[in-house]
Amino acid sequence: MIDFEEELKKYKPSMEIEEAEDAIYNRDMTDMMDILQEMMKESKK
Repeated sequence: MIDFEEELKKYKPSMEIEEAEDAIYNRDMTDMMDILQEMMKESKK
């Protein structure tokens, strides 16, 4: 039987996953709030 606690202790995340996380979290993505704020600015002109 697998000892999950022991396996979790040995777990090391792959570098590719860490690099992908950095790329995703550090990206300045436009969200719905940004779009709504831009629309409000344009409507006030």
